[in-house]
Amino acid sequence: MEKADSPAPVSGQSSYELLIVGGGIMGLWAAVHAERRGIRTLVTDAGRLGEGASGGLLGALMPHMPDRWSEKKQFQFDALVSLEAEIAALEAETGLSAGYTRSGRVIPLPKPHLNKIALGHSRDAERHWRAGDRRFYWHVLDRPDVDGWIEASAGESGFVHDTLAARVAPRSLIAVLVAFLRRAGHVRIGEHAGIADLDPDRGTAEINGETIAFGHCILAAGHQSFPLLQGLTAGLKQPLGQPVKGQAALLKADIDPALPTIFFDGLYVVAHEGGHAAIGSTSENRFEDPTSTDAQLDVLIEAARGIVPTLRDAPVVERWAGLRPKAIDRDPMIGRHPDHRRLIALTGGFKVSFGLAHRLAEATICIAGDTDCGFLLPESFAISSHIAVASR
Repeated sequence: MEKADSPAPVSGQSSYELLIVGGGIMGLWAAVHAERRGIRTLVTDAGRLGEGASGGLLGALMPHMPDRWSEKKQFQFDALVSLEAEIAALEAETGLSAGYTRSGRVIPLPKPHLNKIALGHSRDAERHWRAGDRRFYWHVLDRPDVDGWIEASAGESGFVHDTLAARVAPRSLIAVLVAFLRRAGHVRIGEHAGIADLDPDRGTAEINGETIAFGHCILAAGHQSFPLLQGLTAGLKQPLGQPVKGQAALLKADIDPALPTIFFDGLYVVAHEGGHAAIGSTSENRFEDPTSTDAQLDVLIEAARGIVPTLRDAPVVERWAGLRPKAIDRDPMIGRHPDHRRLIALTGGFKVSFGLAHRLAEATICIAGDTDCGFLLPESFAISSHIAVASR
């Protein structure tokens, strides 16, 4: 099958088993799973692949706390563990690096009661953070176990160092996924291909003036999925989701890329290759310009400089802002639309997209093909659950 490698209008064959709307991290993973199953697929994006929120800087892959274990925490744990092999396979096939490493995470404990809570979490991790013969830990330490990274004074009551957390370079992972798809035999790419007149019941959509027929449509367009779903869902009293602006920065310093991610009071500092440290991110429900950066980012940069000595004089090489999709019930929004059987949602990742996207995307491909994935989605992820919340 011919594949479109340039941002040209979609043309040629106009009937596909699967139409994926959205070329961010969710849509690209869905296309990868479709290719592996030999499904004739068109993946489209209104802009360039991965240029939205997926093209950010941070790339932190952080687990939930190991206490009060639930099906949602188990799903995230399994996804974070399995992502390592998924990325390794794609890297081997493409010869590119996604900038992935299980670098761990350091959390300062500034108050005595936080140390007691952390010790409880350590016991919880012993019970729950197990994958076959592999075990991951929530160590509670008196001082950082990595010299010269985080100030010891940041944790007056100790530090946590968890060994499950990882990180990925968002743009590098996007490049790996796109490279895989450009070699694909069953997946075609359409960039700068805006969707209009999406009719899931007829199985048609207009893309750059051409009518495309599809068997199923996976809606993975980030926050832009919400208004599309809103217009196709009766009885809603609230929006199904909203965009949340995030700002981040990239600094250049002489740092080891294997250093653990720092998480402190909502601030992330993530070491990457090339002597770069990513800092973020804000969560803004109200904003005027979705792509501008401002003093809110400056506050994060100064906070990072205050606890990481090597960043105090490090120059800022990039400032970034973008919109992340937050579903009404915060969890990802996945599954077949109850009123439109051809339409499958794959959105709402918000802050967990990079760690869960491969599993969520695989689930949507299984849903489209009425096949068993071998794992279950948490009930709170279902689009029907979100619709119920928005209908109250």
